[in-house]
Amino acid sequence: MKRTGGQILVQALKIHGVDTVFCVPGESYLAVIDSLSDAEDEIRVITCRHENGAAFMGEAYGKLTGNPGVTFVTRGPGACNGSIGVHTAMQDSSPMIMFVGQVPKEFRKREAFQEVDYESMFAPLAKWVVEVNDAALLPQIISEAFSRSTSGRPGPVIVSLPEDILTDEVEVNDLLKFDKVITRPDNVKITNFFNLLSKSQKPLVIVGGGGWSDHTSKELITFATKNNLPVASSFRAVDIFNNNHPNYVGEIGIGANPNLAQRVREADLLIVIGARLGEITTQGYTLISPPKPKQSLVHVYPDVKELGRVYRPDLGINSDVESFIKVVSNREALEKIVWDEWTTDARKDFKSWVEPKSVPGDLNLGKIFNSLRDLVPDDTIFTSDAGNFAGWAGRYLPFHSYRTFLGATNGAMGYGLPAAVSAKVACPDATVICYVGDGGILMTGNELATAVHHDLKVIVIIANNSMYGTIRMHQEREYPGRKFATDLSNPDFVGWAQSFGVEGERVEETRQFEPALKRALKNTGPTVIEILVSQELLSTNMTLTEIRESIKPS
Repeated sequence: MKRTGGQILVQALKIHGVDTVFCVPGESYLAVIDSLSDAEDEIRVITCRHENGAAFMGEAYGKLTGNPGVTFVTRGPGACNGSIGVHTAMQDSSPMIMFVGQVPKEFRKREAFQEVDYESMFAPLAKWVVEVNDAALLPQIISEAFSRSTSGRPGPVIVSLPEDILTDEVEVNDLLKFDKVITRPDNVKITNFFNLLSKSQKPLVIVGGGGWSDHTSKELITFATKNNLPVASSFRAVDIFNNNHPNYVGEIGIGANPNLAQRVREADLLIVIGARLGEITTQGYTLISPPKPKQSLVHVYPDVKELGRVYRPDLGINSDVESFIKVVSNREALEKIVWDEWTTDARKDFKSWVEPKSVPGDLNLGKIFNSLRDLVPDDTIFTSDAGNFAGWAGRYLPFHSYRTFLGATNGAMGYGLPAAVSAKVACPDATVICYVGDGGILMTGNELATAVHHDLKVIVIIANNSMYGTIRMHQEREYPGRKFATDLSNPDFVGWAQSFGVEGERVEETRQFEPALKRALKNTGPTVIEILVSQELLSTNMTLTEIRESIKPS
């Protein structure tokens, strides 16, 4: 029986378990849109307002579910707009497949209307880029795309779809659902690992990256508890280990606890599971010095190409995190553990760090996040945009289980709201809260219309300080007294929210936040809460005045 390429593609999506796609419709893949209309009972289509938002939603869906998030964008400008989401998926190790419309095959290499060479464009951003030149190859290529996206280090795959192959009619058999390729540690590596651990005096576990699940997170707790190991999260991986557990000692990221940073330096054994040890987590490659750290290093990672690429480990274990954690959590605890005090002190440092401190003005973000902690369910999904404002969430808001936090490790502004929309689609019964700055919200705030259109209740908290705060902080440090190009003129965000047909409130004092949040939780639709933040509150560590004072000549 002959089928069009569009019909074959949609059938392949159903076979591989896709239940949701995010898109901005385009004429380059109309045949797919038409086929999706016949499958609307099985595949939900979320129509977005910009490809940037659609790509972020696909990435967040993959990060949240562990299955590739699927995004469709049109050719040329659509693909360029969506590229930031691909970069996010790559640096966050999130499974994602972006299907991109392309000019007809006969027009290729002529710089036809909106033509782009995707294999060249996306090569450094994605795990695999492929163009389909025969509709009969669609089942094979799509199966491979799902396998590549999930196997080893998860990441994004780009599938280019020339317009004519989607309307071509061919006879071809469908393939069975893809199998994820699993990498497991061998017994010798595990034995060597426990030998290194038994000789340690000050071990520290650092977790991050992709490939985690709620079950694996809980098994990690079993392993850490048995051996009383301190566990820190890498940048934006704060939900892998229950923050209320006595073995959790904090996040190593932007504005990290200085005492935790010092513990990384003092550790004699770093057990890094799933994290790449990137620039942010290592504070510019200073906490852990490449290529051979002074600390002994065990690096567990699902992609052999990463092991030894930046840091030469004492023991490199090519394994996905699930397989490694399963093995070590089932082993008996070490007979002799000498680091109890080391772990206890690290936890005390963390507990002290997350106590709100006094700040100038009538609004204390630390206390606001204490209110959030106390008022929302433990399984609330928080999404965060990029910027200094996000440091308050990372410092003062505890995360209890995986996956309750979505943030972009590549620092992409505009991520927060699309990720929240995606989270509400994936987990309709969960409370979903987006925390975003005034800079980031106007990059993808149009997706509030998507939330309204698809009846998705999300709470959006906007920290408004009328500037690009992170850049201002760097500006104050590097070019004292030369503030320039970082101030912002913002709209009335309450009126802006109401223009979408959603509730909007403004908070100017700490005491106003709790009742505003309670009202938002009771609302049946989306809510925007604008928080007016003093420019003095430039980071969780130092005020604007303190930064200026710190760089004055002695």
